[in-house]
Amino acid sequence: MDWITPTGFAWFVGGLVALRGFAEWMLDRLNLAHLQKHRGHRPAGWESIMSESEYARALDYTEVKNRFGQWNGWYGVWMLLILLFSGLLPALEGQWKVLLGSSLWMQSGFLLFALMLYSWLDLPWNYYSQFHIEERFGFNKSNVRLWLVDQVKMVFLAVAIGWPLLTLLLWIVGKTGAQWWVWAWGVMLVFQLIMMILAPMLILPLFNKLSPLADGTLKDRLYQLADRTGFGMQSIQVMDGSRRSGHSNAFFTGFGSFRRIVLFDTLMDQLEHSEIEGVLAHEIGHYQKKHVLLMMTVGLAGMLVQLWILAWLAGQSWFFQAFGFSEPSMSIAFLLFVMIFGTMTFWISPLGHQLSRRFEYEADAYAVEATGDPAAFVSALRKINQENLSNPVPHPLYSFVYYSHPTLTEREGALSQVKP
Repeated sequence: MDWITPTGFAWFVGGLVALRGFAEWMLDRLNLAHLQKHRGHRPAGWESIMSESEYARALDYTEVKNRFGQWNGWYGVWMLLILLFSGLLPALEGQWKVLLGSSLWMQSGFLLFALMLYSWLDLPWNYYSQFHIEERFGFNKSNVRLWLVDQVKMVFLAVAIGWPLLTLLLWIVGKTGAQWWVWAWGVMLVFQLIMMILAPMLILPLFNKLSPLADGTLKDRLYQLADRTGFGMQSIQVMDGSRRSGHSNAFFTGFGSFRRIVLFDTLMDQLEHSEIEGVLAHEIGHYQKKHVLLMMTVGLAGMLVQLWILAWLAGQSWFFQAFGFSEPSMSIAFLLFVMIFGTMTFWISPLGHQLSRRFEYEADAYAVEATGDPAAFVSALRKINQENLSNPVPHPLYSFVYYSHPTLTEREGALSQVKP
C-alpha cells in the first residue's frame, strides 16, 4: 500500500484515539443526563426493588464514577497520544539498547518495560478510585500497604510469566518466517489452556485466600444441584473478597476435573441459601449452554485475526516511522499494536457485549429451570444489584456500548417469560 504515508497513518491513529475519547465523554454525558432525569422519583416497578434511600445512593455512586471516568478518560487519551507521538518511546528504546544491548531477551525486556510503564500511568487514578470513591461509598476494605503489595505482586507475575512468554513469541518470529503468526497463535492457545489450570491454583492464592466451603446444608444443597445438572467439579471454594472490597461475585475456574466454583464471602453474607443456589445454577448454565467454549472460540478467532494484522503491519516501514521509529523491529511492532489495539476494538466491542448479554439471558433461564425457584433467583439478582449500587437507570446507548450483562429490569422481564 504505497499510498499510505507515515504522516497520514499518524494522523489516522491520532484522530481515532481522540475520536474514541470524545465518544466515551459523550456517552458519560448522556448517562449523567439520563440519571438526572430520574432523580427524586423511582421508575415504575422499582418501589419493590429499592428503597428511596438505596435508589438515591445508587444514583450518587453512578454519578461520581461517571464524572471520575470523564477525567480519567481524557487523561488516558492525552497520555496515549504523548507516548505515541512525542518521541519518548524511540528515545527510551535507544537508551535501553545502549545500556542493555539488543539480544532477544533484552528486546522482550524493553517491550515488557514499556507496557508496564504504560499501565503505571494509571496508578494514581486507580488509587483515587479505591481510596476515595470506593471508600466514600463503603466498598473499600483494603489499605495502602495491601494495595502496594498487590502492585508489587503484579510486577513480579509480569516478569516471571510475561517476560519468558514475550521472548518465546519473538523467538518464534525469527524461526518460522512469514507464517510466524500461526505458530504464535498456537503457542498462545496452549498458554491459555495451561493458565486455566494453573492460575486458580498458583496465581489466585497470591491475592486472595481460598477456603473449602464448610460442611452443612448450603454445601449439600450446592453439590446436589451440581449432581442434578451433571456439572462435575473439583470443589466449591470461598474467597475472602471482603479483604479488599464490599462488592460481591461468583465464578468458576478451570475445566474438566480441575473445575472449581468460587464464591465471594461477601456474596455468602448477602444472600440466602436458595439465592446462592440460583447464582450457582446461573454459572452452571453458562457451562451447560457451551457459553464458555463459544466465547473462548470467538476470542481465539479474534486473536488469530489480530496476529495476522500485526504480521502485516510489522512488514510496513510506514507503521514504525509514523511513531518515530527509524528501524523496523518485531518487539516495537508488538508494543505499538498493543497500545493502539484498545482504540481499534472500542468500535466493535458492542458486538461482543451483545453476544454476552444473550448468553446471560440463557443462563438466567437455565438457573430458573434447574432450581425451580424463580422468586429466589430474582431476589438474588435484586440483592446483588442493591449491594453493588448498580445503576438502576442507565442510558440505553450507554448500556449498549459498555454493558456485558443486561440491566436488572431487562433480566426480570425476560425471566417473567420463563416457566420453571
